[in-house]
Amino acid sequence: MSDATTLDPQAVTDADAATRSQTSVIDQRPALDVHLQTARSPLAHLFTVRADANAGVVLEEKAFLGHLMLRGDPAQSGFAEAVEVALGLALPLTSSTLNLNDAGVSIQWLAPDEWLIIVPGEEAFAFEQALHEQLSGRYQVVNVSGGQTVVSLSGAQARQVLMKSTPTDVHPRAFPVGRGVPAVFAKATLILRHVSAKEGESEFELVIRRSFADYLGRWLLDASEEFGVCIKA
Repeated sequence: MSDATTLDPQAVTDADAATRSQTSVIDQRPALDVHLQTARSPLAHLFTVRADANAGVVLEEKAFLGHLMLRGDPAQSGFAEAVEVALGLALPLTSSTLNLNDAGVSIQWLAPDEWLIIVPGEEAFAFEQALHEQLSGRYQVVNVSGGQTVVSLSGAQARQVLMKSTPTDVHPRAFPVGRGVPAVFAKATLILRHVSAKEGESEFELVIRRSFADYLGRWLLDASEEFGVCIKA
C-alpha cells in the first residue's frame, strides 16, 4: 500500500484563503500634512529649478512615487489576470517589456518571475492592497518606495547623454518606447526605461537606488552640461 499523500484541492484553496486573511499590509507613507513638511527627495539638493528654453537636455526628478516589487509565477492559474484586475494593466510576459498608462501606473518585466510596479505615491498603499486582494497562491509584494527615485531625461540631446553613460544600445530600433532594462550606467546600476516619444523627442526614465542618487545625479548634470540643461521642479 502506498504511503503517498494526495492533496485535497479544496484544502489547498482554504489554505490560500487563510494565508490571504493573515497578510499584514502597512501604509508606509506619512500623513499628507507631515509628508509635505518634512519629506526630502534623494535629489532635492542637486536638482534645483533651472530654466533654459534652448537646453538640449531636460531633467526632472519624479519624486515620492510608489515602487512595488512583485514576484510570482506567471504560469500559475489566474496570476496574470489577477494582476491586471488590480493594476488596470496587462502583466508583461516578454523580456524587457514595459506597460504603462496615462494615469501614471506602469509595470515592467525584470525577470521571468519579477516585475517593478510604479504608481503615484499617494496610491501605493491602495494598489498594494488591491494586489493582495486579487492574488492567491505563492506570490510576494514588497513596497520599496523609500529606496528608489525616478529621474526623467528628455530633450533633443537626451539620447546623446545616454550614449555617453551606458553601453546599452539606445538606438530607436533597439530601444523603442515600451522597453525597459536593468543597465550599467556610469559604472553604477539602474533601470532604464523608454516611456514616450513625441515630436521627435524621447523621454527616458532612470529608476535609481537612493544610495546611488547623489553620484548619478551629479553625473547626469555633468554629462548634460555641454548641451545646456533645464531642470524642472
